[in-house]
Amino acid sequence: MKLQVERDPLAEAVAWTARALPARPTAPVLAGMRLQAGSELTLSTFDYEVSAQSTIPVQADEPGTVLVSGRLLAEIVRSLPARPVDLTTDGTRTTVKCGSATFTLMLLPTEEYPTLPGMPETTGTIGADTFASAISQVAIAAGRDDTLPALTGIRMEINEDTLTLVATDRYRLAVRELRWTPVAPGLNTAVLVPARVLSDTARALTSGAEVAVALATGEGGMGEGIIGFEGSGRRTTTRLLSGEYPRYQTLLPSEFSSVAELPAAPFADAVKRVALVAERNTPVRLTFASSEVLLEAGAGDEAQASEAIQASYDGDEMQIAFNPQYLLDGIGAVDSDTVRISFTTPTRPAVITGKGEAHPDYRYVIMPIRSAG
Repeated sequence: MKLQVERDPLAEAVAWTARALPARPTAPVLAGMRLQAGSELTLSTFDYEVSAQSTIPVQADEPGTVLVSGRLLAEIVRSLPARPVDLTTDGTRTTVKCGSATFTLMLLPTEEYPTLPGMPETTGTIGADTFASAISQVAIAAGRDDTLPALTGIRMEINEDTLTLVATDRYRLAVRELRWTPVAPGLNTAVLVPARVLSDTARALTSGAEVAVALATGEGGMGEGIIGFEGSGRRTTTRLLSGEYPRYQTLLPSEFSSVAELPAAPFADAVKRVALVAERNTPVRLTFASSEVLLEAGAGDEAQASEAIQASYDGDEMQIAFNPQYLLDGIGAVDSDTVRISFTTPTRPAVITGKGEAHPDYRYVIMPIRSAG
């Protein structure tokens, strides 16, 4: 293999592809990044669960395929000066030359590298920025406990031209509805995608206008098959998660006895300040009255803090307590300068949405801490 490529597109392609490298590869070849040079340069990584592939234009004098250490290549390319990069292979080595800098990498056995899964047929498309924003809104509520694998995923529900994203860790729930463009009419299905992979992919595909979603489920439905995402010369696939997902619809309150509206930024700042005295797993207490909300943390012989901010409130005076970080996550995820919090009782879930939305496309449900007050 012998080729020349510009440093910036190479660095971006290598960084994108290196995302799928396993932290602890089960076989040495899985730590490799495969480079296939022809009319284009295709870079690939795969760990049997997640694959990543990026394609960039090159000037290839001699086509070929090599496998090199992915993390080492990423570190090298990131450090190179902004000049053309020459890649050449000789026997068991690949040489990376850029300006006066030269690196020699040992090759891994290409024949032992697993075959990447094929990209399923495109199921639909969605705006890249909209998709990334929606994923970030729900991913905050995904679980991180690997003993409950189903909760570490984001549930994607497809109902014709409506895409619903759901995540929960049992203490909060995030739901986002958005429009997308399906390839075929009448599509109605649901799959569970690893939240970490989906978050990384959505952020990395914003360089293009659209993201193509490609779904292949087995006959058994959710948990069988793969899902793929593609845009701007980049594609990734991941296996779907299996397991029973909670019936989240029952957790979404439909009626409320009290509603408060608060300025998002001052509210978040006040929560951060008051939470400074809150020990780990200690709540922040919120007391809502007609024109303000009083935030408090700490009690007894502990450090204490309190702060009042203006709020619009409709309902009887109520005190409710939340995990401060969970509360901040919800405030930050709402795409509005005003946050609406709707309640039923101090022991029932509260719902955070944007200002005055009769049918909000984003809802963040947070469980209160019952020891309040």
